Amino acid sequence: MKKRVTGIGGLFFKTKNPKALKEWYKKHLGFNTDDYGCTFWWTDENGNKSSTQWSPFKEDTQYFEPSKKAFMFNYRVENFYELLKVLKEEGVTIVGEVEEYDYGKFAWILDSDSNKIELWEPIDKAFL
Repeated sequence: MKKRVTGIGGLFFKTKNPKALKEWYKKHLGFNTDDYGCTFWWTDENGNKSSTQWSPFKEDTQYFEPSKKAFMFNYRVENFYELLKVLKEEGVTIVGEVEEYDYGKFAWILDSDSNKIELWEPIDKAFL
């Protein structure tokens, strides 16, 4: 398998007041926030426009379950279905079902500390 993770797709974390935190980051650090947080645009090694998402979630979100942590990392991946097959063969716990959208494919796994990790094969051009 040529590549697995190609970069960080997003940083997701829990907070008491996502709206107030987004406003703080907008005011003090210049984040261009929206309902989901902030999208950072960059160019990959092949010159393609790519994105990384920063998103605060309400502290009672269940999106990170079964992990009990207050954060979840999203990693950009290549060869999505091949990677999932290899991870399953390696004994990695896969959580839930694959979801596909016009902006990419998603799957979730647990690391050895039971942190939920989101795997995303992006279609960045869907955001442009």
